[in-house]
Amino acid sequence: MILRKYMALVGIGSAKIDLILEKDIYRPGELVKGNFLVKGGTIEQQLKRIDCDLVKTCEGDKTEEEIIDSVTIFTSKLIESDATNQVPFTFRLPKTMQPAISASYRFQSLLAFKQGVESLDHDVIQVIAVNDSV
Repeated sequence: MILRKYMALVGIGSAKIDLILEKDIYRPGELVKGNFLVKGGTIEQQLKRIDCDLVKTCEGDKTEEEIIDSVTIFTSKLIESDATNQVPFTFRLPKTMQPAISASYRFQSLLAFKQGVESLDHDVIQVIAVNDSV
């Protein structure tokens, strides 16, 4: 039991996060809906918060990243070992977002624990012009 606890503290067998979105193509100003799926690891862990950033990545001579907006959910939920938990997710895309040919957008989710290594997840979305068809 102690070995499993220390392994989870360094990231082996710790809880994982996965953002599940209803779709992956959006328009500026649209409401993004989904769920964070939190899967317990080999031991129970105390959750501290869930952070989710909307990140724009521009490709060019050098790759540039910009955080457009962030959402933080503070919680003290205990994640049981091998349990699956869902946390609702909603996010309003800025109306000023522009579809970009040389850029991509993604949600970067982070699961932070009171003790242990953080868990990361990346979910790419496509932003199209308001008048484009899906």
